[in-house]
Amino acid sequence: MIISASRRTDIPALYSEWFMNRVHAGWCLVPNPLNTKQVSRVSLVPQEVDAVVFWSKNPAPMLPHLDELDRMELRYYFQFSLNDYPRELEPNIPSLDNRLRTFLNLSQHVGTSRVVWRYDPIIISNATPFEYHRQRFSQIAEELRGATNRVMVSIIDFYRKTDRRLSQLEKEGFSFDRDASSSADMTDLLKDLAAIAKRSNIEIFTCAEERDYSEIGIPPGRCIDDRLLRQIWSLDLRYKKDPSQREYCLCTISKDIGINDTCIHGCPYCYATRNHALAERRYSEHDPSSPIIHRGRNGLPHVV
Repeated sequence: MIISASRRTDIPALYSEWFMNRVHAGWCLVPNPLNTKQVSRVSLVPQEVDAVVFWSKNPAPMLPHLDELDRMELRYYFQFSLNDYPRELEPNIPSLDNRLRTFLNLSQHVGTSRVVWRYDPIIISNATPFEYHRQRFSQIAEELRGATNRVMVSIIDFYRKTDRRLSQLEKEGFSFDRDASSSADMTDLLKDLAAIAKRSNIEIFTCAEERDYSEIGIPPGRCIDDRLLRQIWSLDLRYKKDPSQREYCLCTISKDIGINDTCIHGCPYCYATRNHALAERRYSEHDPSSPIIHRGRNGLPHVV
């Protein structure tokens, strides 16, 4: 079993103490996102977990715990989202310099194959035009040269809740290009990103894109990747696409232990947070000793 920690919230940044408590306990509780009254018990016993995939914009709070995870022989790697967006798009995360230092420290601890850079999502706007991404991607790639082997890129999807929040920013002067993904300019940008990544000795893959960009040097990739796990730890894993993910997501099956609407980063493009005020309330109510990230006002539902 592969544990995803987590597409739904930033566990390393916000809930690292909770995660360590649950690893010590050997299990956690996770609600079904489609029926929150239905809760399942998930094993976190290292011998029963193939690996943990951490997703984070700021995994610095996890760094003090890595030696302990290593002693427990829990296998893990990181998907580290690292963009350089205006504060309006990423209001509650540390500065780029701070996050670059965290990335380099993390890479030194776990090795280059276990920290995957995510340049995600690519948002085209009047504040972040195509050339903006060429410059920022090139800058970050140079800083990360020798610190990672892989970068995942994806283009923003304008889901209804995402579009609603970004539309609020348009009232403040932003203008978002909702058709950029299908434009020739986007293809040219991705081609340039592939060339930049190659110069920095970083493999580049797309994440959950409908179009296959292999012809310009960016094949489709898997963020939760059985091949990477076999490469790092020689695990005997059979690939099966996760049916709970988007149509063009190629990730192998995993069990996500996060809860939606618990991340307080406040990024308006986020698809896992519907309501920032709700996320802040849930974060303030969080109990690191609880078996679940957020109990809800009526306590723990029935465990199945």
